[in-house]
Amino acid sequence: MRGADIVVDMLIGYGVEVIFGVPGDTNVPLYEALQDREDEIRHVMARDERSAGYMADAYGRFTSKPGVFECPSGAGAMYSLPPVAESNSSSVPVILLTIDIPLPGEGRGMLTELDCARLFDPITKMSVQVKSAEKLPEIIRRAFRTACSGKPGAVHLQIPEDMLLAEVDPRSISLHVETECRQFPAYPTLPPAAKLETLMSLLTSSKKPLIVSGGGVNRSCAGPEVTELAEKLNIPVCTTMTGQGNMPDDHRLAVGVIGDNGFHPHANWALEHADFVLFVGSKMGSVVTIGWTFPKITLNKRVAQIDIDPTTMANNYENMLSVQGDARLILQHLIEMAPANHDPAKTQGWVDDLNELRANFWENAEPLLSAETSPLRPERAVRCFNEALEAYGKPAHIYSDAGTPTPYMTRFLKIRDRHTRFAIPRAFGGLGSALPATVGAWFANKDHRPIGMFGDGSFGMTVGELETLVRLQVPAILLLFNNGTFGWIKGLHRLKGHNQCFGVDFMPPKGQAIAEAFDLKAWTATNSSELDVALEAAFAHKDGPCLIDIHIESIADRVPPVYSWLSKRSKDPLSIDAEDVRYF
Repeated sequence: MRGADIVVDMLIGYGVEVIFGVPGDTNVPLYEALQDREDEIRHVMARDERSAGYMADAYGRFTSKPGVFECPSGAGAMYSLPPVAESNSSSVPVILLTIDIPLPGEGRGMLTELDCARLFDPITKMSVQVKSAEKLPEIIRRAFRTACSGKPGAVHLQIPEDMLLAEVDPRSISLHVETECRQFPAYPTLPPAAKLETLMSLLTSSKKPLIVSGGGVNRSCAGPEVTELAEKLNIPVCTTMTGQGNMPDDHRLAVGVIGDNGFHPHANWALEHADFVLFVGSKMGSVVTIGWTFPKITLNKRVAQIDIDPTTMANNYENMLSVQGDARLILQHLIEMAPANHDPAKTQGWVDDLNELRANFWENAEPLLSAETSPLRPERAVRCFNEALEAYGKPAHIYSDAGTPTPYMTRFLKIRDRHTRFAIPRAFGGLGSALPATVGAWFANKDHRPIGMFGDGSFGMTVGELETLVRLQVPAILLLFNNGTFGWIKGLHRLKGHNQCFGVDFMPPKGQAIAEAFDLKAWTATNSSELDVALEAAFAHKDGPCLIDIHIESIADRVPPVYSWLSKRSKDPLSIDAEDVRYF
């Protein structure tokens, strides 16, 4: 067997159905091997290595399997850095294969020579160079084991081209795979039973308990378990930004999103007034705690944490209890342990108080959600989308860029369908992810409509992937929020008192014309009526991708629902009054 055949054979053995990538000088042998097995594994060509990485990232977020992508040497590897860093920090299992220059060329000034193993080492769980074709099976097994076990993350393999061309006697190697590592979490763990008993005691003895469901719950696919445990013990649930969608938004125990960006005032109020808080799958980092300044009443000695990674335990607060293990497995055991005689009336007053606050919030938000202004307000656009998504009535994979759409989608998006998933890459906040991510989201599950949300700044970075969507006939719905500026950065300028902002404005793209030039179906919406019509047509459109160019107010024109920004404008972030907060 050639080394390239070994790689492809191992990937198929691990259940890899699709590998994303970009062709180059060094990866031709890999492509030959993939072509020989194209009935068993599909290669998806992206137009940029960064885009291929975001496709793999979305695939990993929306499945229980690692996303895999490949790139050629040199610049291809460097372009792959942003998505790998995002996946690793977001605990998304991704495996990158960089096909590098032949080993004899090292240190001799060969074109595209780069020490990729060292380059990726700081941003991955494992980064190694393969120096023997006979070791390929062993190293690939280690890659899947590392990516999928413990805290999931990214793995990088630097494979010199001559390793792919090398001839290997199949009798000298073992091509076996570890079936446990075909998906994550591989080898899920449980804490000692005594810890679970202590945790159950804390949950059932509290008068104002609260569960905060984080991104780790989505990684562990444990949303149903969070809901069931909350229902058994009658405990309200908040989510972090990355945990959004763990629980249907119209559930009587679903309070809302906590933290800084796109928060719900009543959710943050709940975090401050709870007498016991169970964080599940959350780092409790700067966004959740608003730079470790919230709650104002410290969380010390009223928090328990469930996390697969023990290094995150009690990192920012003094925990009452730290419970290491897989979120889904732990929650399943807690459900079984829930006392049959537990009295829901004990916490019903607390639940009623939070539901009253939640109802008041949505009532006060009505003027913003129904406002008919020019340009179109983000709140109104989100309501249009909510209504269209509900009318569609089928599950979707929604992937939002970290920039312009984030605060308003996080606050006003309503996900009622249990199978619809919502993802935001929040580790590094890089732009340009959502458009290519719709490709990975579609391959993750073709029964779920892929939807990408992004601003015009992001659109300019990945517009070439429109061709990929059309070539593959991915039925993605792309929502372009168009206002001719890097809105988040411009808002920061104004927050600091600089009304004459510098280096943040550009020509608004003609989104519909650009999309149509790539043979996408496209519409332009400048008001809610046009957006309603476009969304209805987009959800009905099944022949390939489509795009809606939404001309929308910038978050630099009006302060968005960001706790720290409102505080800097001397506004009470927990107020539920529907007022316009201006920068000047």
